[in-house]
Amino acid sequence: MTAIPESIPNPNRWKILRIQLVMAFMVALDNYIASIALPNISAALSAPVSSITWVVTSYHITICATVLFFGRLGDIKGSSLMFKSGCGLFTVGSLLCGVSVNLAMLIVARVIQAIGAAAFMAVNQGIVTRAFPPNERGRALGFNGTIIALGALLGPPIGGFIVSILSWHFLFLINVPIGLAVFLLGSRIMPKDVTADERLDTKGFVLFALSALLIFGAIGTGRDVQFSNPLIIPAILAGLALLVIFILVERRQKQPMIDFSIFRNSTFTIGVICTLLVYASLSTITLIQPFFLQNARGLSSSAAGLIFMIYPVVLGVTSPLAGFLADKIGPKAPSFIGLCLSTAGYVCAALATIETSLVFTGVVYAILGMGNALFQSPNFSLLMSSVPRNKLGAASSTNALLMTIGMILGVLVSTTVLFATMSSLYGQPVNDYIQGRPDLFIHGMRAAYFAVAGICFTGAILAALRLFVFRKK
Repeated sequence: MTAIPESIPNPNRWKILRIQLVMAFMVALDNYIASIALPNISAALSAPVSSITWVVTSYHITICATVLFFGRLGDIKGSSLMFKSGCGLFTVGSLLCGVSVNLAMLIVARVIQAIGAAAFMAVNQGIVTRAFPPNERGRALGFNGTIIALGALLGPPIGGFIVSILSWHFLFLINVPIGLAVFLLGSRIMPKDVTADERLDTKGFVLFALSALLIFGAIGTGRDVQFSNPLIIPAILAGLALLVIFILVERRQKQPMIDFSIFRNSTFTIGVICTLLVYASLSTITLIQPFFLQNARGLSSSAAGLIFMIYPVVLGVTSPLAGFLADKIGPKAPSFIGLCLSTAGYVCAALATIETSLVFTGVVYAILGMGNALFQSPNFSLLMSSVPRNKLGAASSTNALLMTIGMILGVLVSTTVLFATMSSLYGQPVNDYIQGRPDLFIHGMRAAYFAVAGICFTGAILAALRLFVFRKK
């Protein structure tokens, strides 16, 4: 297949988008689909809960450690090659997860799966950007952003449904036929790669990977043992030191793994920071709401699932409209309005109690869904339109990295605030929902949501600066 000139839209662009959407949904889904099944996996593999959490943590850490590497590799070797490699590895990793017979095998398989996910995430948005002309790009990236958010939101309910009727193995095996189909279709219609005669910065990759492993590995371990292990804080400090060394080394490299010049563009820099803040918020509601609806409100899992579905349904319906709006009036205003709506939604969520009407709860979910939709589509379009085409891999992988970091930090912040508030009120350490004491959870939830509202409000301030101050940058 010959390369298509940049001035001519790819005739297969909508087919390319559909393939990207399927793969993006699977990758985002697997960030959370296993979380709800951890007790089942723990029992089946006779593994302690403190160890079984690495089924989820290893996936996130591996993506953080490798996504920048694959973004740079995509700029050098071609994004289509990275897409096919990522799809293949993700499918193989899913198969290995599904046939795992012990915890060690499952964690290794999750790492393989995450490497494939990272390779795909690093080039996903760049592929869509290249395929679509500017007047259609907002809608295309809007669909892409929507499906990623939907995957994150629907992971727990879909995982719960699968586990309720099938074995936990099918959480992963379901990816295999879909991944194989995506790989075969993608091999046929993906555009020919444009390669660059540049060197890969292996020194930068090693430094960054070690830094990510130390920081997020220590945070993951510390969360399980409440940071009582004396090695955890030194590991985090060592990781931060390596991160500083990585930045210093990269700034001297002629062909660095990440070109820091893209951060001189205020539109891009504000956009990726807002991405981190929004995904931190997104992981918080995914974590807290099941406890609020089922434990505190006493709803059945099916009733809770139906109410919570308001969020992804509104998100899914509104996102294409947000992308269309971004193409017509520009993306900066919709993304700012979206962050304001999300902030208001989290404040309203913080005000809920066990007596609050479920209609009010549904309206809150609708506000959050609409706010997320108005942010996601325009922000993705802004990000990918603000960098040169030969830097799309770096831009896409940087955004994917901050999405993943946001998810990790969101869980850390929300659980820390939630349980610290509950512990303070209860008079002793709390690390779970206490039956018969919904008041404790409501107080903790309120504090967590006010913290998240503050995170979103910070993003709104940055988006306002992008809209009103840095208009031409």
